[in-house]
Amino acid sequence: MKRKFCIRRASPKDVSLIFEFIRELAAYEKLSHEVTVTKEMLRHNLFGKRRYAEVILACENDKAVGFALFFHNFSTFVGKPGLYLEDLYVRPAFRGRGYGKALMIYLARLARERNCGRFEWWVLNWNEPSLDFYRSIGAVPMSEWTVQRLTGEALDRLAAELPATDY
Repeated sequence: MKRKFCIRRASPKDVSLIFEFIRELAAYEKLSHEVTVTKEMLRHNLFGKRRYAEVILACENDKAVGFALFFHNFSTFVGKPGLYLEDLYVRPAFRGRGYGKALMIYLARLARERNCGRFEWWVLNWNEPSLDFYRSIGAVPMSEWTVQRLTGEALDRLAAELPATDY
């Protein structure tokens, strides 16, 4: 049987599927303990009044086998929006068929259509298969930058501080 492949935009009816993909990706990355998202949070943030991110699905024979979750950022140096890929995941049984690359091509074209100056993402240092894949499509690591993050109590503490001046 010939495989039929397509990429489609996710809709609210896909929330449970997106949730499954996130959990599978977290398990693969050995980060399941960090997953706190709920289906309701996804529904609200992906398909609510204000949409904070978008999702596309990779489908084989009308069955979703992977996903990409992305959103826009902005580069002050370039003066244009950027496309930031938060998650890219293809189920293990469907890897090696070009679906991950197809998702990346789709997003690169979308970035161009939306006049984005950059297409960026992070990858875990130990994830050699993904690093090799990204190198194969021409991506380069940004070794001169270090990611910084505030979460939980540190974020709450900073948000509660009084500013030196009113704004």
